[in-house]
Amino acid sequence: MESSRLNFHLDAQATGSRARAATFRTLHNEVLTPLFMPVGTQATVKAQLPQTLEEAGSQILLVNTYHLLLRPGPEVFRRTGGIHGFMSWNRSVLTDSGGFQIFSLPHSRAITEEGAVFQSYLDGQTILLSPEVSIETQKAIGSDIMMALDHCIASTADEATARSAIEMTHRWAARSLAARGDSAQSIFAIVQGALFPELRRESAAQLSAMAFDGYAIGGLAVGESKDEREEMCEFTTELLPRDKPRYLMGVGTPLDILEAVHRGVDMFDCIMPTQLAQRGAVFTSRGFLQMRRSVYKYSEEKLDPTCNCPTCSRYSRAYLHHLTKTGETLGWQLLGKHNIHFYHQLMREIRASILADRFLELYREKRAFLHEADMDNPIRAQKSKRTKVLRLGNYEVHKAWEGFASIRQISSGEIMHSRTAPMEEARTLYIEQSNLAERLRLAANEDPATATTLIIWDVGLGAAANAMAAISCYEEQAAAGPVRPLRVVSFENDLDSLRLAFRHNRDFPYLRHSGPAAILTDGHWQSRQLPGLSWSLVPGDFLATLAHAPGPPDLIFYDMFSTRTSADQWTLNAFHRVFESCEENAAELFTYSCSTSNRASLLAAGFYVAKGRNAGEKLETTIALTPSALHLSNSSRHELLSTDWIAKWNRSAAKFPDEISPNDYSAFEQAIRSHQQFENSSQKRN
Repeated sequence: MESSRLNFHLDAQATGSRARAATFRTLHNEVLTPLFMPVGTQATVKAQLPQTLEEAGSQILLVNTYHLLLRPGPEVFRRTGGIHGFMSWNRSVLTDSGGFQIFSLPHSRAITEEGAVFQSYLDGQTILLSPEVSIETQKAIGSDIMMALDHCIASTADEATARSAIEMTHRWAARSLAARGDSAQSIFAIVQGALFPELRRESAAQLSAMAFDGYAIGGLAVGESKDEREEMCEFTTELLPRDKPRYLMGVGTPLDILEAVHRGVDMFDCIMPTQLAQRGAVFTSRGFLQMRRSVYKYSEEKLDPTCNCPTCSRYSRAYLHHLTKTGETLGWQLLGKHNIHFYHQLMREIRASILADRFLELYREKRAFLHEADMDNPIRAQKSKRTKVLRLGNYEVHKAWEGFASIRQISSGEIMHSRTAPMEEARTLYIEQSNLAERLRLAANEDPATATTLIIWDVGLGAAANAMAAISCYEEQAAAGPVRPLRVVSFENDLDSLRLAFRHNRDFPYLRHSGPAAILTDGHWQSRQLPGLSWSLVPGDFLATLAHAPGPPDLIFYDMFSTRTSADQWTLNAFHRVFESCEENAAELFTYSCSTSNRASLLAAGFYVAKGRNAGEKLETTIALTPSALHLSNSSRHELLSTDWIAKWNRSAAKFPDEISPNDYSAFEQAIRSHQQFENSSQKRN
């Protein structure tokens, strides 16, 4: 493979993260990463002067081949000597290939092997954008970095559609590379594959085998959830060459960029800084501000108290509010100037933290406020006059477009069972994976009166879907034959979610049962028809109560809110406490999380860890087993993480749990590497 035209050099990689700082050189300037590229679709960043962009620290601007092909056309660039002189810009330019814009025109284009046939939005003329036409146009434009034409599809596409798209993308990539010829311009390929890991793996492998100068992650931020994007970004990034730039296309907010840097991405572009500015919105160190709000009408404060950009240095919030309310173009220009400066300053701080090996400290500091609205002037939500919201305390009923209801936590926005009906997800993830039905059934020669009681810890009762799924399974098995006793023990510190769902059990039919009513009134339920079936509630904080809970557990359904909301429940300490509570019992833990950090913590706590089936928006879930559980016949069905996972963990942006200090990294790493699970795995592989 031919070496990169960019002379890429990796300067540093952060400890405990995949964040990296690098340097490369284009035809016009040295570029320091990580970096953000303002979008100048039609050879201009909207409402911004080139010198303003230079002063803010822009190193590369992105312009679009599709738009510039239509107007002014490649011949204008050939005659005027290229885009740099044309727009008076002396630094680097990256040209998008036009693939995304073609994707955005589903009703006025057709995709063939030759290329994309579309109608011009200017005059209706039919145009073929082939790999060769795209590259020839980019060569005429004279960009420093060209993009290979790709077949972009929605990230939520089915597997057959995604496979067809990556195969065409690979063929078009080879043609794009050939069309580049001996041009001094660099060229990047675009990895596709929607949300299918194996397709992403295949796409990265095939494109990495070609002589591209860098690689972009495409097909994200086009329909998937934030969790899906971050998970697929991390998965794809680790497949790309270490010695070439990695570019996540079309992303995103400052927090999105911070998360992607943590996962190993070097380059970003997005229209947000100027698009949001046009609507009166800005990112600041005090949160996300909407300047249309009347709270700023008399404010003489600067826009951002920590910012030294030209806007913040000269103009008050009151004036910027006035410009926004009157629709004056100057308001758009000044707010856009600040947003671009904010993005570039964030990238400079990130790079400095990587070079100083303190990125994780910066990451935690920035993550704490980058998602916030105005922290000094909180927005008070107004009640809707049209739609009746079913709400209790910090929870409300959420109606999914698929037709089922679930519970949403208002403060965090997290939805219990956002993609799959509650009972369906409970049965798939917890009941079926734990093989509960088989574990409850007794052999013909077993006496129900002397059979041991199976204990389930339902950690995070929520709206009781998991507990009711277990109870339903027991009732079904008891109707078919002898079963052992079952005790379900639920842990919950806020019963409002269950109270809300129970009040509206028309939307939650699984709660039309005597069990939930008894739990809410008495904290305990005993089946009248089935003496061996009981359910009890342990109220309060899980970590404060688990030492006194009935046990030890045989099965643990670990269904707490995520680390963003319930951080202390996903720590190494928490999993240590759970492991100790299992004593010597053969226990299995099931959870929806597949986070590398959580899996590492489970391993360090003493569990063996296996892959769980996909659920909701998660490509995988997690199963943890105590050493004694390895001998259960059911456990043999679980696929333990192998040494392949260790390789992934080595490259992970979440290698160490957040609560681990850098001084403890070495001991934690040793605990993972010396885990018996991987010694056995290594022996088996040998």
